[in-house]
Amino acid sequence: MKRLTLIANLVGRAEKPCHRGLLCLFASIILLLMSCSVIDDDLSDCYEEVPQAQVDYELKLVTNLTTELTTQLTTQTDIQLASALKMHLNDIFTDYAHDVDLSFYDTQGDSILLQKDEHIMDANQASYSLNLPMRQYMHLAAANVVDNEIVDVMYDNRCHRSMIDQIIRDTIDSHTTGIFTARQPMEVLGNVSQNFDVHLYMANCAAALVIDPKNYGSIDEVRVYSTGFATGFSICDSVYHYDRQPPIVRTSVVNLGGVGEQAFCSVTFPSPEPSRAATRTIIETEEPFIAEPSDEVLWEFRVYVPIKGNTRGEESITETILPLKVPLRAGEFKIIKCRIGDQGEIVPDNSEITTSVTLHWQPGLVIDT
Repeated sequence: MKRLTLIANLVGRAEKPCHRGLLCLFASIILLLMSCSVIDDDLSDCYEEVPQAQVDYELKLVTNLTTELTTQLTTQTDIQLASALKMHLNDIFTDYAHDVDLSFYDTQGDSILLQKDEHIMDANQASYSLNLPMRQYMHLAAANVVDNEIVDVMYDNRCHRSMIDQIIRDTIDSHTTGIFTARQPMEVLGNVSQNFDVHLYMANCAAALVIDPKNYGSIDEVRVYSTGFATGFSICDSVYHYDRQPPIVRTSVVNLGGVGEQAFCSVTFPSPEPSRAATRTIIETEEPFIAEPSDEVLWEFRVYVPIKGNTRGEESITETILPLKVPLRAGEFKIIKCRIGDQGEIVPDNSEITTSVTLHWQPGLVIDT
């Protein structure tokens, strides 16, 4: 405090009132400038320290992928196809996050966005030390969205509007990544070291139609689509949104080469639940994928098989619609096995699955393939 004493002495030694006033003003300015920077001074009154919270993130993959592959694909050829399907879905059913989007919202009023962090995680779990001012937060997280061109995080300036939204088109490609999300209230305290554990759960799912061509031959020209799925997902409420006319989803072909059975696979948001029950993400429960068939159609496959009609090579198309009444849930993988009949119709192995067949089908709307 020697500098402060020196200034006080200067003020005391001033002989003239005018000089004394100038010295007082000069001393006041210096005191103001030095009050938060004098060596050895206590700075607690000058800066409010922002508490640092450590947040630990971990992806929790809850899926029936292995069970579905081993129970539905049992022959030698099936087992080879199962291996190919598993490899095809490596980037979907994975507990590995490439990117994470972390948002922290006010819990009062309009629940505005207070802080946003984006990281390249490239791991199953990661810890981040975040400088969060002391207050109550609602925290939302989304992983593996950056490299998925079908979806994006939208409307995230408000907590309850934040959602993963799908592109709006009549016909779309399948999702290309396994999407994970989390939501968690957080209270950040002052002058306390805190750790928060955040678990992210899968928000999308997949289905495969496995077709045995029988006597049809190569099925390279067969086209398979799926439809009936959600088009958006509210992250805070963990609730899916459905359009009255959901888009048609192109499937990807998984085969072993040659003319054997092939799988047509789509990756989407979940189907609706029966009786308009809210569809939510799946967490660890005893049997998350067991469901009784509904009285209503929840989602469907649509198959288009070209049939050569005569020696001139004229061709018609047989359309088969396979309506499914069991929900397809987040994290779930569903296999439907079938064969091609004599007229190009699709015949499911499961006799409980009814079909709607149109011979010589003429498209009212050309599907962009």
